[in-house]
Amino acid sequence: MIAIQNPSAFSKGALVFVDAYYDIRSGYGGKPAGFSISGYSGALPVSIQNMPEEQLGIVYGSGDGSLTPVSYAKESTSGATTGLNGASSSIFMTRNQNYVFAANQNSHVLTVVDHVASSSFPLSLPGVYRVSVNPGGSMALAFVENSNYVYYPVKLSSAQTTNYSGGPATWPKAAQDCEPQNAPGWCLFQAQSPDHVDATGTPYGAPLVFDRPVKAVFSIDGGTAYILNCGPECGGVKASVSTLPVAPMIFLVGQGSGTLPTNATLASSTLAIPGGASNALIDSSTMYVVGQQGQQVSGQTLWAGNLTVVNLNNNTASSPVAISDGAPGAPSRMVEADNNTLWIAMTKCNNGVRAATGLPYGCITMFNTSNDTVTLLEPYLGDATGVAAVTGLNKVYVAQGGQVYIYTTTDGTALDNQYVTVTGTAWDVAYMDAASDADNTVY
Repeated sequence: MIAIQNPSAFSKGALVFVDAYYDIRSGYGGKPAGFSISGYSGALPVSIQNMPEEQLGIVYGSGDGSLTPVSYAKESTSGATTGLNGASSSIFMTRNQNYVFAANQNSHVLTVVDHVASSSFPLSLPGVYRVSVNPGGSMALAFVENSNYVYYPVKLSSAQTTNYSGGPATWPKAAQDCEPQNAPGWCLFQAQSPDHVDATGTPYGAPLVFDRPVKAVFSIDGGTAYILNCGPECGGVKASVSTLPVAPMIFLVGQGSGTLPTNATLASSTLAIPGGASNALIDSSTMYVVGQQGQQVSGQTLWAGNLTVVNLNNNTASSPVAISDGAPGAPSRMVEADNNTLWIAMTKCNNGVRAATGLPYGCITMFNTSNDTVTLLEPYLGDATGVAAVTGLNKVYVAQGGQVYIYTTTDGTALDNQYVTVTGTAWDVAYMDAASDADNTVY
């Protein structure tokens, strides 16, 4: 499926799908001439949360702030989700479709759409701009721009609703906001809670451990959240990865357990990532971390892309490997594909070190995880905003420079894309027939 912006003078968005076996947008015999998702009317779609195990795609439209579930089985949608508070800079729906978490940066709220309670809860968090949700749909994290704190929402029991209904004075010290204040259903908590002190009596949360955190990725067993500290890319000091236990932050009523680590424990579990840490992907006991490292070029700081391989068994990081450059702190896209390849899509690679120093450059990297070799796809064709692995067929689909391209996973060469090109601006792609939700460029 391809998310297209401005496909015509009469529409700001469309979702079309193509045959990824034959690489054609029409029926095999030429009829019909094309296929599209019936009923979609979102404006300027920018991301597809791909959930093929649920036969579902969740499409966010930046032009109207719409979040639209798409049925892969029916190839249609019944309309957008309600209860959001304007445009979202980051948004996710849980796999069971019970909850939506949205960072509404302009509205300064983390919005929780609780379909179980048939209600929406705008939790005040000025500057919130990213959210991460674990694959099990039981824990969410919120991140604030230019901040060194992490926040998590919790759904309240009836007893907690009663206890916290007296306003901020009755909330736990870690609470950022509870809504509605006269009978709260959800609260937002700070992960470094001032409720606790470490062994020396130092308040938990001081000194700070996180350094411009931007995202979380989750261990295969679901028990650990790895917090990506963006560091210098986002105006901080040091890029790293910190670990937090998931259990204390589970938002489901009565299912959270245990306590968060003390500041000392958190500091000891933080691993420095010199190459930068703004995105990551976990495969078993290996985490692939992508980021940008600042370099001085002609008196100005430009950014060079890096990939760091982290061994989660012994908490060690490899030396950074150079990949395509990108915009510092900007969300990149990562997906594993056939032939032991990891694909990384970047934006603004034309503003990086390679372009400034006259080296060949492009916005897509193919990394072979079996022998740690890097293939940079050139020439530059524009920002790479989406990538999907067509598993079993040894190829990936990419939204690059507003158009759809196809590359082979055997050596990164381009395949014929003339029959999958689109009218309008292609912004994201998703493999609807993928074997698992792991074929997802957003989570």
